[in-house]
Amino acid sequence: MTDELAELKARYERLNLLYQVSNVIHSTLDSKQALELILGEAVRLMRAASGSVVLINPTNGYLEIEAAHGLPSSAADLRLRIGEGITGWVARTGKPARVGDVAQDPRYVVARRSVRSELAVPLEVNNQIRGVLNVDADRVDAFSEADQRLLEDLALQAAKVIHNTWLYEQLRLKARLFESLVSVGQTINSTLSLDDALQVITREACQLMSTKMGSLLLLDDTREWLDLRASYGAGEAYLRKPRLSVADSLLGIVVRRKKPLQLENVQTSSRYQSLEVARQEGLVSLLSVPLLFSSEAIGALSVYTGEPHSFSNEEIRILSALAELSALAIEKARLYERVVDMEEQLRQNEKLSALGLLAAEVAHEIRNPLTVMKMLYHSLNLEFPPGDPRAKDARVMREKMDHLNRIVEQILDFARSTEPRLSPVHLNQLLDDLVLLTRHKLKNQNIQLVRKLAADLPVIRADANQLEQAFLNLMLNAVEAMPAGGKLTLGSRAVRWPAQAPDWTHVLVEFKDTGGGMSEEQRRRAFTSLLSTTKQKGTGLGLAIVARVVETHRGKVKIRSRLGRGTTLTIALPV
Repeated sequence: MTDELAELKARYERLNLLYQVSNVIHSTLDSKQALELILGEAVRLMRAASGSVVLINPTNGYLEIEAAHGLPSSAADLRLRIGEGITGWVARTGKPARVGDVAQDPRYVVARRSVRSELAVPLEVNNQIRGVLNVDADRVDAFSEADQRLLEDLALQAAKVIHNTWLYEQLRLKARLFESLVSVGQTINSTLSLDDALQVITREACQLMSTKMGSLLLLDDTREWLDLRASYGAGEAYLRKPRLSVADSLLGIVVRRKKPLQLENVQTSSRYQSLEVARQEGLVSLLSVPLLFSSEAIGALSVYTGEPHSFSNEEIRILSALAELSALAIEKARLYERVVDMEEQLRQNEKLSALGLLAAEVAHEIRNPLTVMKMLYHSLNLEFPPGDPRAKDARVMREKMDHLNRIVEQILDFARSTEPRLSPVHLNQLLDDLVLLTRHKLKNQNIQLVRKLAADLPVIRADANQLEQAFLNLMLNAVEAMPAGGKLTLGSRAVRWPAQAPDWTHVLVEFKDTGGGMSEEQRRRAFTSLLSTTKQKGTGLGLAIVARVVETHRGKVKIRSRLGRGTTLTIALPV
């Protein structure tokens, strides 16, 4: 009876102590602080002199002290292999060890010279040994079997707390990483220059993954070579590396297989081509992920650590997500560069078209007086006797007038090549393409664009290139009319002329701005000639080109404007 009461009392005290420990260790979600609280209670309950919580580092596989109590500061640097020392033996076997005299145990590794007894129990999380809980005493046979059971119970409870704190830490880290990823995505996608986008991507990849160096390589036009396009944290040795072959390089595997790849140590791997560069730069572990756009690899994004590291699945997913955003940003920047090039090409085409129309008008203006001159020359009947020097002068005059006439004919033949080449055209699509070309110009000049495009617009037969030039002129004229910003409205609709017509006969396209407007004189002269202008700056060719293009398409153009009230240009084209 007495023994039963003593056992019940001991169990009650142990449960009460575990309850108190539970209250203490559940008071925080910080993993390191929780481990220090667990260890402090263990040392107190075991009446020990020192103790430690040793966890297995998943990156290098070593046992490392995560929390210590009563140990010298030098013990923090102590690393044990699995199986080394009493602690390593417990981690390998998963069994507790109660050593009454460490001096008699060959497994013991000295952490504090005055230690005489040690009690170590495994920390098991999800049926896996993740560490060891140790307590030490400065007296021989300091720990009993009951102490061992109590420390095992404490380790069991502590393992659950460790698991929960790790889960919390992982979720917190994941939330922080995804917050950073969103921020990175916004930063990347706000960049329009391709080179700027690549630099932002590599910088943010390094900062997001807390790595030493990052690089971004893109496929060249032949898709046979990877060229270094951006880096962050790289030294001269890395920057001078030769380009990589897709067929023969390690990063080429990432592009070919379209899958992530990691190496624990590039300095010792036979698969890594630039071993000497890696040693000079201090690069150790590598994680490389493909840049995929529309299921096609366009390059590789890589990060390097300065110490051995095993990248977790979560880290691989994070960098892969960043790579997906980066591929979109790269293609966006490339598209923007192509759009800028196309806009410049359209402007050049506009100038060439203007030159052709201007040449035609000049030729017409020259041809009329030239014809009069030839008629008068022939009517004069300039016949001089042989040997008279005036005969030669008359012949030269006749030849030069014929020469001028041939030049005029050639210019007119050139101008006739601007006749429209008709094909089916979707006007709304053409307007949308022009909006894409000019959207940055509109944004930079603080101009709001309003679309009022009819969905049921019929297809017309027209020359898309010439209409593009005409519409682009009207949009750019509207932009110039609103230097302080404003609103540009694009409209399209189908109409019947006359109203009794059985079907749509014309398509109307409107360009309405909120600029300074035009005077009556400016409106009257707007479309009169290529050689006159209503603008203070520029050639004045824009509206004249529009008028010529519309005229060659059998259409009409109308202008409505008042000073201070804006301008509306309406183009009617036959269906």
